Amino acid sequence: MTAAPVQGEDGLVLHQHDARGVHRLTLNSPKSFNVLGEAVLGELQRQFDAIGADPTARVLVIAAEGKAFCAGHDLKQMKANPQLAYYQRLFAQCSKMMLSIQKLPMPVIARVQGLATAAGCQLVAQCDLAVSVDTARFGVNGIDVGLFCATPSVPLVRNMALKQAMEMLVTGGFIDAEEARARGLVNRVVPAEQLDAAVDALVNAILAKPREAIAAGKELFYRQSELGIEAAYQLAGQTMACNMMLDVAQEGVQAFIDKRAPAWRQTLA
Repeated sequence: MTAAPVQGEDGLVLHQHDARGVHRLTLNSPKSFNVLGEAVLGELQRQFDAIGADPTARVLVIAAEGKAFCAGHDLKQMKANPQLAYYQRLFAQCSKMMLSIQKLPMPVIARVQGLATAAGCQLVAQCDLAVSVDTARFGVNGIDVGLFCATPSVPLVRNMALKQAMEMLVTGGFIDAEEARARGLVNRVVPAEQLDAAVDALVNAILAKPREAIAAGKELFYRQSELGIEAAYQLAGQTMACNMMLDVAQEGVQAFIDKRAPAWRQTLA
């Protein structure tokens, strides 16, 4: 990242971006373990909306400061507002923010440098890709305070096997980074000193591909996963047909036939 960080509301979220179209949002409340209070949820939503509307944006990295990646919802804030209507608004706000990650037209990578619990684990699960330090731990441990992690369970069961997710949800037990990788919650696990390099490797691999194809592919990836197999194939076939009509695909296929590098690689690298 070459651009200076821009602080969001109250400095709770830092935003950096560079000329390549790589954006980075950093949760910046290390003393509170980067909890997802109302202000943070609102600032993340605002940033997602702005980045999603930027036609030059290619990749988004979500990072955090301090020992924890994210400790979930702000329980003190929740306890101070014991009204059903408040809780309904809060979880609707969080769910909208999480869904915005899936709806963004570029890949979103979680850079996990520490503990991720409850809605923090949900945030990792909701991202398209995740790279973690080998010392990180993951849990959906709301049950420890009598609160089943219902909303975190939504992306969790879309990352790992049902029984593995259920065990975490009903026991509050934690898994380490290697187990998170084995279960499909994160893509890569590396020592702390290699974290940025591992994230950059994914970023660079994405930047080397056409934005239009990745955007269409990401949308299709999530839509088809919720469909029956016949409907999924129908949607996937239509997506591929439209993708083939794009200049980048026509050039890429011709380059393959000609046994040369596609011209778009030179402009996107």
